[in-house]
Amino acid sequence: MDLTTTYLGLSLRNPLVAAPSPLQQTPGGVLTLVDAGVGAVVLHSLFEEQVRRDLDPDFERDHWFSNPAGPGAPDRYLDLIEQAASSVDVPVIASLNGTGSGEWTAFAGRAQDAGAAAVELNFYVVPGQFRGHGEAVEDAVLDLLSAVRDVVTVPVAVKLPPYFSSLNDLAVRLVEKGADGLVLFNRFLQPHIDVGERTVQPEIELSSRSDARLPQTWIAVLREQVECSLAGTGGVETADDVAAYLLAGADVVQCASVFLRHGRDHARVLLDGLEAWGDAQGFASVADARGLLAVPWRVPSEDYQRDGYVSALQIARRTYWWK
Repeated sequence: MDLTTTYLGLSLRNPLVAAPSPLQQTPGGVLTLVDAGVGAVVLHSLFEEQVRRDLDPDFERDHWFSNPAGPGAPDRYLDLIEQAASSVDVPVIASLNGTGSGEWTAFAGRAQDAGAAAVELNFYVVPGQFRGHGEAVEDAVLDLLSAVRDVVTVPVAVKLPPYFSSLNDLAVRLVEKGADGLVLFNRFLQPHIDVGERTVQPEIELSSRSDARLPQTWIAVLREQVECSLAGTGGVETADDVAAYLLAGADVVQCASVFLRHGRDHARVLLDGLEAWGDAQGFASVADARGLLAVPWRVPSEDYQRDGYVSALQIARRTYWWK
């Protein structure tokens, strides 16, 4: 199976993309991921607060934000983009993590000038913050996209959490505002409560295969409803997991945990397995597999999904009734 594909209008040698992680914090780290076979690299995220700190010397005095990278993080990020983009032959994508528009979004233009082939906006809102009605949060991500769209000409993808009152409506609005792609989903901080020490420990665990179910479901729903690229992320452990994302309708699959767990060279294991799967299924290209299991646009999606829900409950009933 031919693994070449297109994402955000960019030509990729395969649909396996390195998601933001500590592995690509240096040009050498990016190079080793590319040597291992990935089709594109999304750099680790630069945070809105890091940019705003450099713009406003009084920022840390007036905010809770603690900057672990210290002063100068934005300039170092630009250096990373420039060095990585000039060293590899695959797209290097900048990742900007934030929640609000404003002066800081001009940094996206600087990232483009440094060589970023695209910009990924990681819209990260911690659950529990009181931000008014759901529409206020949705308007915030739309405003952020518009602000970045105004300063760049490269493609822009938006990485979203799953927790919106109407994710499908938001997806359509984002595409209308100029989003070239959607990345589903970012992972929330879920703190660990130590009952012995009575402390809250901020921890992020590596994803497990079950984490792929939610993004795959939404990708299958959105595939024929929006005209943009779709990237799935989370829960990849084997080539079958990559294939499942493609069948749901993903254009690319972003991976981080699997590389952190098994090393960068595991990319070749995933790609070889994906190619073998495609050959066995009789697919000539990635396009032949993409979206085969997406929700058909000609059927009422609510009825389609409701029927699947009821069917799943019936299977569970037959499976576990004797217990």
